Amino acid sequence: MSENFAPMRFFSRKLIKPNDLNAHGTLFGGSLLAWIDEEAAIYVSCQLGKGNIVTKYMSEIDFVSSAKLGDIIEIGMETKRFGNSSITVKCEVRQKFSLETIIRIDDIVFVHVDENNRPTPHGLSIPANE
Repeated sequence: MSENFAPMRFFSRKLIKPNDLNAHGTLFGGSLLAWIDEEAAIYVSCQLGKGNIVTKYMSEIDFVSSAKLGDIIEIGMETKRFGNSSITVKCEVRQKFSLETIIRIDDIVFVHVDENNRPTPHGLSIPANE
């Protein structure tokens, strides 16, 4: 991590409800991944100070533990790298009160695109909005 970027920051929280559970009674991974993708996109848009981004890549997804009905989880993001048209972030989701990690994703890459959905430079080397 570059010293210009803020460490992991936890922005949003979710209450695990019955509709969020899988057949085993724990948090459904697909729901969690959708929340992460949305949170990461919001985070990157704020870092760039503009929209027009698409998710390009997610590295290995490490499910460390699970959440259950009634748990409150929080989603954390950390800026890792700025490319010419991309930004890479790291994500950690943890249980709010125990701070136990639920999932880690080391690299989520977003690409800034033009009106034709082609990569285009975002023009930044550090976050616009920390």
